[in-house]
Amino acid sequence: MTTEHPGSGSMVRRILLGSQLRRLRESRGVTREEAGYSIRASESKISRMELGRVSFKERDVADLLTLYGVTEPGERDALLGLAREANVTGWWHSYGDVLPAWFQTYVGLEEAAREVDTFEVQFVHGLLQTEGYARAVVRLGQPTAADAEVDRRVDLRMRRQKILLGDASPQFCVVLDESALRRPFGGPEVMREQFRRLLEDSERPNVDLRVIPFEFGGHAAETGAFTLLRFPEPDVPDVVYLEQLTGALYLDKRDEVAQYAKVMDRLRTEALPPEKTRDLLRAMLEQC
Repeated sequence: MTTEHPGSGSMVRRILLGSQLRRLRESRGVTREEAGYSIRASESKISRMELGRVSFKERDVADLLTLYGVTEPGERDALLGLAREANVTGWWHSYGDVLPAWFQTYVGLEEAAREVDTFEVQFVHGLLQTEGYARAVVRLGQPTAADAEVDRRVDLRMRRQKILLGDASPQFCVVLDESALRRPFGGPEVMREQFRRLLEDSERPNVDLRVIPFEFGGHAAETGAFTLLRFPEPDVPDVVYLEQLTGALYLDKRDEVAQYAKVMDRLRTEALPPEKTRDLLRAMLEQC
């Protein structure tokens, strides 16, 4: 167990702590119902804690450690320290007025990932959008939003992009269906700027950008867009993120994640390699 990895965010620390608590509970033969009773909570609360889906009260963690027979000071201190770190507020929480809770989870996971693999059909991925393109996309999704709210949403998207710039930035593989590039957002100049941005970002050592052109016909991702997140901590499972209109699904069962990983591998193979993708982007830029 580690609490010091530079890429670790509070969300991943929650998952780590929840995993440790689940293992301790199971090793002592304690049921979730019994664990919940010991901290004046429900069985479902214990389940959410063990999945890292809720914040942790240090008192609750201490009581659970006592129930599970963890008395060695060093082990207790490490886990209680992890509980404190798991409750640290991420920068994105300051955008709570425009950021739904289900997407706060994703931003926290994205911030901590060592690898982000994604397939997009309708839009350029948010981490690669220009400000003008992002503004047009936000306006499409929030047509009645006030200008101040749109500004906040765009600013949030620009802040997220900083994860690609640091020394601990994740490897980012993006496969775009050509339709994501053919849909005009914000007018010709916005699209020209977006194509130039994609060309620039595609040269980054941690960015692998590929396009599946129409002429290739169908592709492996028959169910649409998805994102696969992988983490540096061995105790944190890979997660597949599927966004919906009013929420999202987070898949972490090994067999389900494996299916999406296979599809991502096929998409990489089916798509144009990076240099040919840049050729396509240059041609589309000239056509704008």
